[in-house]
Amino acid sequence: MNFGKVVRVLLLAAPLLTGCAGFWQNPNSTSTSSGCTTDCTTDSSGNFYILAGGSTPQVQGESIVSGVLTAISGSPWDVTYKPWTMAITPNGNYLYVSTEAGVYMYPITSGSLGTATQIDSADTTVYAMQVDGNWLIEAVQETGEVMFNAVPLNSTNGSINGTIQTAPFIATTNLPSVETGQMALTPDGTTVFVSLGTGGTIYFPFAPGDSATTNPFGSSTSAPLIPVVTSGASALSVAVDPGGILVYIGETLLNASSTTNTGGIRALQFSALPTVTNVSGSPIGSGGAGPNFILPVGDAASGSYIYVANASSGNITSISVTPSTSSGSSTYTLATGSTVSAYEPLALAEDSEDNFILAATEGYSPGFLSYTFDSTTAGLLDIQITANTGAAPVAIVAAP
Repeated sequence: MNFGKVVRVLLLAAPLLTGCAGFWQNPNSTSTSSGCTTDCTTDSSGNFYILAGGSTPQVQGESIVSGVLTAISGSPWDVTYKPWTMAITPNGNYLYVSTEAGVYMYPITSGSLGTATQIDSADTTVYAMQVDGNWLIEAVQETGEVMFNAVPLNSTNGSINGTIQTAPFIATTNLPSVETGQMALTPDGTTVFVSLGTGGTIYFPFAPGDSATTNPFGSSTSAPLIPVVTSGASALSVAVDPGGILVYIGETLLNASSTTNTGGIRALQFSALPTVTNVSGSPIGSGGAGPNFILPVGDAASGSYIYVANASSGNITSISVTPSTSSGSSTYTLATGSTVSAYEPLALAEDSEDNFILAATEGYSPGFLSYTFDSTTAGLLDIQITANTGAAPVAIVAAP
């Protein structure tokens, strides 16, 4: 985020649960894009893509132009098979979509998607993936276990470029199940985190600079695991602070003070791993029973917020991250901020212009919601455009 928006958005204050007019109003349920009626913006966004998994799977490409939702030329684009998740390259040139028939690559030109090319086996069930350097990292669900692949990519055309490498370790503890779309990378791309439901959160080193003939997973036959805090709970989401300081994990049955909104967020110091060191205020209630997605905004070192999508409770909750320094040592504190109604939010993204938080909602109309950062209350989101962008959206990504 640029400096001006850091001052406006990330000013850390005592958490507030009240806000400006329109904050609590539910988005309109319409068949087309619905404009904002209160505290409306004229800002613009970068391009973003919504993956719909309904009876007609598709990728919908959009941007917000002066406060108006605007389809990218050629959108939507058909997805032949039932999709699971997607990932975009850091340069924004290629979009990868995982389906029940394998992974497909779409080239991107001026925001528009080109013809899809299959780059992975049709019998590979990839529920989470990320692009790291010239590799596509995959979390592959098998019966009672999870495997990990690295697909070498051609930087010129985005296609497969050599032999797919397989990690020498497999996750088998507590019936691991890959949570859809829940893979996170450290900023330098050298550590990967994956949410595995009852199997906790696995993490492992990765060497994105290695050649296509060298296994980037290394040679270790085991990978560290962060088990869930509460027996019977599930690790649903994971994210890494953009500054690489903290790791955020969303789990069920973590908020002991609530009988209904029992989900919670753990914030761990990355440098302390494998020792699990919770920061002050962590674990903290997520605002719902199931924290399905975590979106960090800003670096923890300078003060930031994370936004948590709670699908089962129909809201997005902000949590402030406040740094402090004593005797040269930094500590961090989490505190609950504001909550905004969002139906059943399943995935979140921040657009490349840092103007909007974008949400895909599970099985509801409208399936797309957008928010701006309130200009006076830190952490507060103001509802903006809502729209139907294909049935049953399952993922949303913003172009860099």
